[in-house]
Amino acid sequence: MPDFLLWAYAALIGACVGSFLNVCIYRWPAGESVVHPGSRCPSCGTAIRWYDNLPIIGWLLLRGKCRTCGERISIQYPLIELTTASLWVAAVLRHGFTWQALSSAVFFTLLLGIALTDARTYIIPDQFTWGGLVMGLFLSLAPGGIDPLQSFLGALLGFALLWVIAVLGEVVFRKPAMGGGDIKMMAMVGAFLGPPGVLLTIFLGALFGSLIFGPISLKTGKLVPFGIFLALGAGITEPWGHAIIAWYVTNFLNPA
Repeated sequence: MPDFLLWAYAALIGACVGSFLNVCIYRWPAGESVVHPGSRCPSCGTAIRWYDNLPIIGWLLLRGKCRTCGERISIQYPLIELTTASLWVAAVLRHGFTWQALSSAVFFTLLLGIALTDARTYIIPDQFTWGGLVMGLFLSLAPGGIDPLQSFLGALLGFALLWVIAVLGEVVFRKPAMGGGDIKMMAMVGAFLGPPGVLLTIFLGALFGSLIFGPISLKTGKLVPFGIFLALGAGITEPWGHAIIAWYVTNFLNPA
């Protein structure tokens, strides 16, 4: 099969997954079902016809407005669909049409959903974390990626480390220092990346959080949605983690 057809299939699947991800991002934090009711205009509540609900294309054909009431439909919808499609194409470009490509695409889709829901609502739904944990453990059984033992140990380490950090932080600061969603998120990340990936993800997440929003948080006293930075750290670790760890070991632990 020609490569461009594989890329087109990946883009189509990714766009459809992104369309569903939009629903999850809006409904799961509110405790709503993603099955019923169907997609509706957020302004007038009119059910969206199937041909208006086509990923990316539907929004463009409607020019970003509801067909019934004419109210604007957020550009977030096609942007998330386009981003997810790009993530799935990138996974196929890296790994070919393999199980490892599927694992990478699913992982980045979960990270995108977590980052956006945490940014919008300060909530990381269990469907992303526990559901992602199950998918990570299941995909470790497929050939070409992390082995099941490393997946299990990574999930265990990710959960345990964040739980300890949360407990110690609450003792030191005398208030919750980390949400339970972050702890469960790292169990999911560990299932996909293994123990070394967990350590690097936490380090990068803490680094980005401290540099970007640490000063703002100290000034305003508001809790920073740490899941955003953990997602960023995991997104860097997945493709480049082995190279970063090898560089660190070579230059700092085993200097010439």
